[in-house]
Amino acid sequence: MVAGRTVAAAPFEVLADTPQQLQTPLDALDALVTPTDRFFVRSHFGAPRLDRQRTLSLEGLVGKPFTLSVAALQKLPQTTVTAVLQCAGNGRAFFTPTIPGVQWQHGAVGQAEWTGVRLSVLVERAKVQAGAAHVHLFGADRAPKPQAPAFVRSIPLEKAMHPDTLIAWKMNGAPLTLEHGAPLRVVVPGWAGDHWLKWVTAIHLAAEEHDGFFVKKGYRIPPTPVPPGTKVPPEQMVPVTVLPVKSILTAPLEGATVKAGQVEVRGVAFSGGAAVRQVEVSVDGGAHWQLAKLEGEPGVGRWQRFKLEVDAPVGKMRVVARATDELGALQPEQGVWNPSGYFWNAWHRVSWSVT
Repeated sequence: MVAGRTVAAAPFEVLADTPQQLQTPLDALDALVTPTDRFFVRSHFGAPRLDRQRTLSLEGLVGKPFTLSVAALQKLPQTTVTAVLQCAGNGRAFFTPTIPGVQWQHGAVGQAEWTGVRLSVLVERAKVQAGAAHVHLFGADRAPKPQAPAFVRSIPLEKAMHPDTLIAWKMNGAPLTLEHGAPLRVVVPGWAGDHWLKWVTAIHLAAEEHDGFFVKKGYRIPPTPVPPGTKVPPEQMVPVTVLPVKSILTAPLEGATVKAGQVEVRGVAFSGGAAVRQVEVSVDGGAHWQLAKLEGEPGVGRWQRFKLEVDAPVGKMRVVARATDELGALQPEQGVWNPSGYFWNAWHRVSWSVT
């Protein structure tokens, strides 16, 4: 097992304490909605002080800049979307050669119901001016050292105006917790979690993308595959955005012992590019595949559960899953190595004993 210690009677695997990097165990992903108290936590600098009276400002290339309180935002038309939040580095631990960074395995992902106001409503209220093409997102968290760059994100205006992109204050029907961005966070379904800025305080419309470290140098990936171990300058890479198609087996878990006979294989599958079309399961290492049954509403950046009854004879079984989305993107057998360890989506393989 990759380094990481499991806290007794705790709902997470703790990969780091300061700032918190908390990984969701696979059993908690075995549902259409991941419980908030078991939902993974990723933080660059640690959470700021909880302030539910914090305001949100919108300025830049707009005709009518404004600042609103959380209470004022909650009086605007509300929208709820169900969407997958996945850290771009989920699965980094499985790349070879090893890549520096938090060694996430499968658990830097979850699906929740997010409630808030459409970002497009706020942008339209501010009256976009000609030339605006990017939305800069600023949060309340601060680096421990003044000289360290602030964590600022930048998304194209087109993505900001998508009806599912939200400024959210609720998660799974309850107010956001501090760890998950209270009082306000950005929700960008279908895109990697670095765009889902927590503790958001300001939105700035601009002609160009933000020129900060975490945009120009961080969260970037080669536009085409490179040989493992290759160093690629940031200016030759592109930002991570759309989540690749992926499936994760959630039951039975690796190392489980099951009784011979019919065994139900379960998991979840999603894609940031399109809804999931199908999930296939193999019990012979990928030589033959069976279609699993999908459950839950399909959608871009939204996971569905899959289930399949398989015959389990006495001995060892090695089960593999792969997903395909409606655009025809097929989950690959091997992950595509990149210098930052992003977007690992190889077939998930699980072994169990059958008695």
